[in-house]
Amino acid sequence: MSFFSALGQCLLNWFEALGNYSILSFQALRLLTCGHLHWRNTFRQMVFIGIGSLPIALLTALSVGMVFTLQIANEFINYGATSVIGGVAAMAIVRELGPTLTGVVFAGRVSAAIAAELGTMKVTEQIDALISLATDPVRYLVLPRVLACLTMLPLLTFFSDVLGIAGGYLVATALKGISPLLFTESVRSLIGPADILKGLGKAALFGWIVAIVGCQKGMSARGGAQGVGAATTQSVVIALLAIFISNYFLSSWLFPGGESH
Repeated sequence: MSFFSALGQCLLNWFEALGNYSILSFQALRLLTCGHLHWRNTFRQMVFIGIGSLPIALLTALSVGMVFTLQIANEFINYGATSVIGGVAAMAIVRELGPTLTGVVFAGRVSAAIAAELGTMKVTEQIDALISLATDPVRYLVLPRVLACLTMLPLLTFFSDVLGIAGGYLVATALKGISPLLFTESVRSLIGPADILKGLGKAALFGWIVAIVGCQKGMSARGGAQGVGAATTQSVVIALLAIFISNYFLSSWLFPGGESH
């Protein structure tokens, strides 16, 4: 019976957490649609989340674009498919590598920071003080971070896509001797505006996931510094798992047959 008790408790905890994330999401969405925004906090979070994450996101994109192009170029040249190297590299970056890896980097930095900041405010009773002053913590603390993540992650992903394709271009033309015109024409023929927009849409959902998970874990932290540390670690792990799982279903829905438009 101990096994089934543990399994049941695990399932109850999972559904309870899912319910908490859903409730916080609905609260944030309601305030967002009503225009109840705290603009000063929102702009402050945009600067911290967006500009602060830009260097590591761009470095990751450049490295991934160069390495991915280097690997596929060797195989495509061997099979005489040089003309599609640029398009295939750009397709992989725009559809999958750009949104997903930028989301992963974003989750590791931002979700941890949100959970640590709000967790510290929770255990030091600063959030309780806001409530006692008739200030809605969701409007004052959660919504600015949600909106910042929702807007900044797609923007970071766009820059990552551009730099990743540029890195692939450098590798293909400088190291593999592929014609610059052939590379760019391949990108134009295989990548359309719909691919870019769908990839940015995935990034927006990843940003929402990162913000909601970080805020929920931070605002539910208990037990002082140890509790804040546990909430920070859990927020990163849960955000990463949610990104990976949702990415599969989003890719299956957005790119069902692998077609580009």
